[in-house]
Amino acid sequence: MFSGPFIKVNGEQLILLNILERKFVFFGVVFWPQDFHIFVLAMLTFIIFIILFTAVFGRVWCGWACPQTIFMEMLFRKIEFWIEGDANKQRKLDASTLTVEKFFKKTAKHTLFLLISFLISNVFLAYVIGLEPLIKIIEEPITLHIYGFSAIIIFTAAFYLVFSYLREVVCTVICPYGRLQGVLLDKKSLVVAYDYERGEPRGKLKKNTSGYVNTGDCIDCNICVQVCPTGIDIRHGTQLECINCTLCIDACDMVMEKINRPQRLIGFKSQEQISSKQAFRFSKRIYGYAAILGVLISVLSFLLISRSDIETVILRAGGTLYQERPDGTVSNLYNVELINKTSDPVKFELLPVEKGTSIQFIRKEDTIGKGKSVKLTFFIIKPQKDIAEYKSEIGLKVLSKGRTVEELSTTFIAPPNF
Repeated sequence: MFSGPFIKVNGEQLILLNILERKFVFFGVVFWPQDFHIFVLAMLTFIIFIILFTAVFGRVWCGWACPQTIFMEMLFRKIEFWIEGDANKQRKLDASTLTVEKFFKKTAKHTLFLLISFLISNVFLAYVIGLEPLIKIIEEPITLHIYGFSAIIIFTAAFYLVFSYLREVVCTVICPYGRLQGVLLDKKSLVVAYDYERGEPRGKLKKNTSGYVNTGDCIDCNICVQVCPTGIDIRHGTQLECINCTLCIDACDMVMEKINRPQRLIGFKSQEQISSKQAFRFSKRIYGYAAILGVLISVLSFLLISRSDIETVILRAGGTLYQERPDGTVSNLYNVELINKTSDPVKFELLPVEKGTSIQFIRKEDTIGKGKSVKLTFFIIKPQKDIAEYKSEIGLKVLSKGRTVEELSTTFIAPPNF
């Protein structure tokens, strides 16, 4: 995340989501509003992937890849433990009266939280407006970049609020993926689950001459509940709040090892595995999702491969028909806009496809700047003798570096030659 804005591919930032300028860059490839159909298809592909991934593995993303979890568990919570101690020491500190020690620890913790949130907000803004504009905001006076500086302050406050106070509330209440999970899982999905067939009836260990005995493997120690960051009891079944962090699995395995019982009383299992004792297998729904995802990926790949460097829009000039010329030719007036989708200036040439057809430019340019567009106005001229019908289709091609980068067609109107 922190290195992304500094990595350049084809002269562009690795990933850029500039909504204000309607410019999106992914791995050095620039996408403009004209590529909206590709964006829509990519979003559909991503949604189907999420559905398929969740249907198979449950909420693994939340516990292992989500930035919210990674920052919370690997950075902010470690800082909190380093300054205030473990959970018990933190509770005692919160309940105690204000002392110099408490004031120092709370101030140090929240100062670090604010600094890290400020750093994250700067990097986040670099993905939105680009690294160069962000550097200008940092180096130049604040009065020249009021809106940019305000955005940094707002993002800093939002990240600080999330990591200092909201925390798991983001996962359980705010994040839409957590809500979506409930309708994506079924009895064949792999989730963090408690093996109730093996663990019940649960009860405290009782010691006799032959060792520890109880009816089920679960000794009701509640350690799985104590280590859960969202505070749920996994023994009550799959719940919205479970983010698949697997802390309960590790805690339960340690207990099982101490009492000489098999591990994985809590583990990655499907409800079908627990109830029927059968090995995990994919459902027909999974194969259906996979087939749809395969089709979408194929179509998306084709569109990306066949995507031209220049987007061209051609229209007949409004309010005009055809012009008969003294030399026995007929002309139509057109306007065309060419958009450069690449990260470099592009030299181009516009030519007719049919022999005998020519172009007379009123306004001509031969270069499109990086991420820019140009507009041309020209006549397409055809010999009267070659015209067989009043309205016909005529083709044009755009050449760049000696190859055709775009082909287009338009309607040509002229009186037929009888």
